[in-house]
Amino acid sequence: MAIGVGGSTIDIELEKIQNMTLGVVPIGLPEYKQRIKKAVALMKEQNCKALYVNAGTNLYYFTGTKWNPSERMVGAIILEDETVEYIVPKFEEGTFKTFMKVEGNLNFWEEHESPSELFGNILKIKNITDGNIALDESAAFFLIDAISKANPNFNFVNAQPITAGCRMHKSANEIAIIQKAKDITMTVQKAAASILYPGIPVSTVVDFIHRAHIKAGIASGSYFCIVLFGEDSQYPHGVTSPQNLVDNDVVLIDTGCRLEGYLSDITRTYVYGTPSDEHRKIWNLEKATQKAAFDAAQIGVTCGSVDDAARKVLAEAGLSGDYEIPGLPHRVGHGTGLDIHEYPYLVRGNQTILKEGMVVSNEPMICMPGQFGIRHEDHFYMTTEGPKWFTEPMQSIDNPFGL
Repeated sequence: MAIGVGGSTIDIELEKIQNMTLGVVPIGLPEYKQRIKKAVALMKEQNCKALYVNAGTNLYYFTGTKWNPSERMVGAIILEDETVEYIVPKFEEGTFKTFMKVEGNLNFWEEHESPSELFGNILKIKNITDGNIALDESAAFFLIDAISKANPNFNFVNAQPITAGCRMHKSANEIAIIQKAKDITMTVQKAAASILYPGIPVSTVVDFIHRAHIKAGIASGSYFCIVLFGEDSQYPHGVTSPQNLVDNDVVLIDTGCRLEGYLSDITRTYVYGTPSDEHRKIWNLEKATQKAAFDAAQIGVTCGSVDDAARKVLAEAGLSGDYEIPGLPHRVGHGTGLDIHEYPYLVRGNQTILKEGMVVSNEPMICMPGQFGIRHEDHFYMTTEGPKWFTEPMQSIDNPFGL
């Protein structure tokens, strides 16, 4: 049996876990204002006179206002003078004010009125009557369509170069929050490995992981959780009817939590019992592939070249260097932050240059059809000296957690 796998109980492991969130510093008003300042600089580079961010992650990132998108338009226009004009349904005035962090002018619309026309009127009052206006890339089509039709005098463009241009580069405080979220999920991963026993249902493990995250100080518990045993592990995002654990099964657990809006996302794969020669071979190949991606991720290289480096290792080992299986059927990694998947992406052909502050996953999963899958997933962030792990990669199939 691998070190740290099995041998404990749910009650014992929950008792061990303490609140790990003490001392976490939330994002403050000065940082929100700095984000707006950077967005304005990027707006000018893109020759845009205004930026619209819709309810959801982008509105939260730039203004600190937590508001879920819906069929009603709620958002903010960021102008070149760094001021903010909010667009809000009138009946939500009281609630919106309690969520708003960055001060701005509140522009209301009644239920029978058009927020898209209000959008244009706000710009007109600000003496903006034509030119490029950047619209949130995550906004629903019905919003983009309505705004465009109501304001044909403007040239509406994709806001992604501005929004992603800001969000891709994490501040020291963002990285500190993400680090704490990773530390919490890593503690939960180790605890989950130790409670396993033959016959344990996936649902029991998922419930434990949720409770363990809560015990560690995450009131919302797990943000997501994938638990796969045996042949189920060959499917990256799970199966409809998961099987219970059997001796000598591969165990794949992918989970994370949300702390101050920021997400952790860690996968651990090991064997409950005695690994076969094939288990050991592919586990070690996965480790080598993950290391190759990490080593290739240097300041100034493209995101696509990191994906290439991982596939080269697989091809040299006799697996597919493309997307066929046996091999790696998806990209090597994704950015993460306020969204579980965000820019930049470590994927073939991506010409985005790795720069300081970027945070990405490194998870070149190997899928063996009809047998099992192995995924080691750790995240790293870019420093001036190169990549730095949030969590150290798995040590060996016999001692996966390095205990």
